[in-house]
Amino acid sequence: MTDNELRQSAGVRVTDGGLRQRASRVVPGGMYGHLNAAIFAPAYPQFFERGDGCRQWDVDGREYIDFMCSWGPVVLGHRHPVVERAAAAQLAKGDCLNGPGAVMVELAELLVDTIPSADWAMFSKNGTDATTQALMVARAATGRHKVLLAHGAYHGADPWCTPSPAGTTPNERADLVEFAYNSLASLEEAAASVEGEVAAIIVTPFKHDSFEDQELVEPEFARGARALADRIGAALVIDDVRAGFRIDLRGSWEPYGVRPDLTAWSKAMANGYPIAAVTGTDALRGPAQTLYSTGSFWFSAVAMAAAKATIETIRDTEAIAVMEKAGAQLREGLSAQAKSHGFTVKQTGPVTIPWLSFDGDADLSVAMHWSSACLRHGVYLHPWHNWFMSAAHTEADVARALEGTDAAFAETRAHFG
Repeated sequence: MTDNELRQSAGVRVTDGGLRQRASRVVPGGMYGHLNAAIFAPAYPQFFERGDGCRQWDVDGREYIDFMCSWGPVVLGHRHPVVERAAAAQLAKGDCLNGPGAVMVELAELLVDTIPSADWAMFSKNGTDATTQALMVARAATGRHKVLLAHGAYHGADPWCTPSPAGTTPNERADLVEFAYNSLASLEEAAASVEGEVAAIIVTPFKHDSFEDQELVEPEFARGARALADRIGAALVIDDVRAGFRIDLRGSWEPYGVRPDLTAWSKAMANGYPIAAVTGTDALRGPAQTLYSTGSFWFSAVAMAAAKATIETIRDTEAIAVMEKAGAQLREGLSAQAKSHGFTVKQTGPVTIPWLSFDGDADLSVAMHWSSACLRHGVYLHPWHNWFMSAAHTEADVARALEGTDAAFAETRAHFG
């Protein structure tokens, strides 16, 4: 019996609508941030009951094939047995103690052994922690303040990088200089505009801005960013928070022969357990030691045990290849369906981190209608944020999901004519 079934058997019915009403009284806006379902489409549930493999169930009991994977953290599938056993074994010994467990050293050793650009690792809890910490290391190392970053890129929710200016001051973004992603000329121009002041270039492995088609990095841009950082004495920081462990276990720019000075990791690192990390080169070990950067829960051992089990499982299995195969199957199926129903679509990004957009859909009305129809047919994806594949997505799961997306295309065509 699920928790909700137990509550209902006791005469207590919990519904998504009821929880939203209760939340509106005790939570600002009822929900906030990127998980606020009110900004997606009316059909989206806000509250969920459980997950298993590549499926999730909302509190109203509806089942979905999950292509958001909890917005990226779940890479092996919900409640993966190897990860859950590792987490449970550590929890039985302790989690938040007076100091870290031995597993912290073991996890750091694993990252250093796995990632060619890593000579050390520091841990925290969220992707924002990691990107902020990486820039602190770069500034400590260089004695400079300016940071070059791509226009529209998402690097977290702290005042220096949040997409919303509410509650922030202009000074908190005063040291940021923007460039156009994949444009070396723009990057060079940004660097020249603050010559001698650049501490870091921070860049995502590919362009994955919300509301926009994704854009794979051009190898020449990646290599040029590395060369520029070397020439001006700045740190090259890869924000691998969203893409890490789904493209290449060694780091997302490793296939291009580009190794960063610092990398920020989180999301898929522990298959849903809260953890983040910064890895860096020996040249930055000393500056990293000078930081005062900490948190009461940053050294909790359970998430570290889960991360160790997750990374070892990805390393020792065909997890990334499985995601690539499932992602290719999904992409090919959606392409054929869109064409058969008379839609022109774009599918962008790596197949393990896919997204679909409709041509001419500036207000996202078509995407909103289609994704809502997908929900009704048991497929959970998103109208304006990229999706995520997991190693739990089998060929049969994707085939079942494609039945739902096909019905959604038909309903969307009928609605728009």
